Amino acid sequence: MTDSPTYLTGAGNTAFGRHEGRGALDLMAEAAQQALDTAGLRRADIDGVLCGYATTLPHLMLSTLFCERFSLKPAYAHSLQLGGATGSAMLMLARDLVRAGRCRNVLVVAGENRLSGQSRDSAIQTLAQVGDADFEVPNGASVPAYYGLLASRYMHETGTREADLAELAVLMRANAAGHPDAHLKTAISLDDVLASKPIAAPLKLLDCCPISDGAMALVVSASPHGEASVAMAGAGQAHRHQHLSAMADVMQCGAGEAARRAFDEAGLRVEDIDCLGIYDSFTITLAMLLEEIGFAPRGGAAQRVRNGDFRPDGPLPLNTHGGLLSFGHCGVAGGMAHTVEAFRQMTGQAGARQLSRRPRHAFVHADGGVMSSHVSLILSREVSA
Repeated sequence: MTDSPTYLTGAGNTAFGRHEGRGALDLMAEAAQQALDTAGLRRADIDGVLCGYATTLPHLMLSTLFCERFSLKPAYAHSLQLGGATGSAMLMLARDLVRAGRCRNVLVVAGENRLSGQSRDSAIQTLAQVGDADFEVPNGASVPAYYGLLASRYMHETGTREADLAELAVLMRANAAGHPDAHLKTAISLDDVLASKPIAAPLKLLDCCPISDGAMALVVSASPHGEASVAMAGAGQAHRHQHLSAMADVMQCGAGEAARRAFDEAGLRVEDIDCLGIYDSFTITLAMLLEEIGFAPRGGAAQRVRNGDFRPDGPLPLNTHGGLLSFGHCGVAGGMAHTVEAFRQMTGQAGARQLSRRPRHAFVHADGGVMSSHVSLILSREVSA
């Protein structure tokens, strides 16, 4: 393994929402071609492929299936499964493959027609399997129920209120309104969030991400390609539990540990970051991650929103695409959208939502399961010495 820099050189996505009649492979191919075009690469230049899983396409060899359909002949192909953390974990693995000299250009891709390709009941049943098969699933719990329990305990510990969580939902919807590919764009207010349908107390409908169709792709390379390149300066993981019933402490889920490893590797601090892409499957997810990692004090994420700190024109723009809560969530690709957005903001490719000051250092974090698996990435326009 060398310490030579590794770069994100291309990104692509489909619009998130309903894609009736389009399967996961079609969506993935569209996003992948955009990523190659952005990177200025041909399909023959791709010598590694990492592919996320899709619940609507439970193929045992999804990476090689995609390569066959997309006419790729890589020297390395692998599928990965780590819940919502899968996208960031694939990017971390792609970075390691390039640093080890195994590959020069790795295509990281995921997509799913989760909205149009399966029934609501099927989606709920599939996702509920994240729970413990003996002690949680038999009691009828769903993913929102797991997060509702988590939220109740965290709010008790920190004094966070339902109105505080609502602030995050409103910000994400405002950000999504500026993205042409976002799933949900209609403006919402704090009152709208608080009055929305109860799902799993204290979480309401607008505290929860939608189910979407869509795809994302990124290219990780050994060499930069002009201005459209961002160095992958640091990465870290942490895995403390799988099931909610095995979580020892809601105040220490592993996010802070993964972040510290990424910061140490990059030689940077929380104060150096000027752009955030933080996983937000639920409003409580976003609040907990922001606070455990150190971008807000405990119980203080909402106050930073009220201060305007996380707005696109604030000092620390957060999920400028609208996050999972409003841009949309189609499984693995939903989590990858945070990195795609950071890449575009850092390379000046964000269009009308481009930040007035291009970020120098972006921090991306994803979690899988019920705050179970954590992956942090640090991107930089300046290669660390």
